[in-house]
Amino acid sequence: MKKSISTQQAPAAIGPYSQAVEANGMIFVSGQLPIDPATGTMVTGDIKEQTAQVFKNIRAILAEAGLNMDAIVKTTVFLTDMNDFSDMNEVYAEQFSGIFPARSAFAVKALPKNAPIEIEVIAVR
Repeated sequence: MKKSISTQQAPAAIGPYSQAVEANGMIFVSGQLPIDPATGTMVTGDIKEQTAQVFKNIRAILAEAGLNMDAIVKTTVFLTDMNDFSDMNEVYAEQFSGIFPARSAFAVKALPKNAPIEIEVIAVR
């Protein structure tokens, strides 16, 4: 059985998908862009500010599921410019304490809404 997880504290889905889905104690959070949920617009600024916004959105979705960042076991990072990797990684490292989740990171040609970064996560209860 699966359950949709949704909060107004994170950007609404921009297509036919859920912000997150829980199944068998695992929470699959859809890729989050650096969108401010209050305005619905992309955060301006450098990749550090945009990465921080992505994690605010992820935190809000996990909070709706009653979880925090410690529940994340896997992340996938998509960047349109691998030159941003180091700055993204700096902000990324600040988000976790203890054991870091497993991670993949990819350079991609483009992301929805011309975002420079998107991050998806898997968390467990």
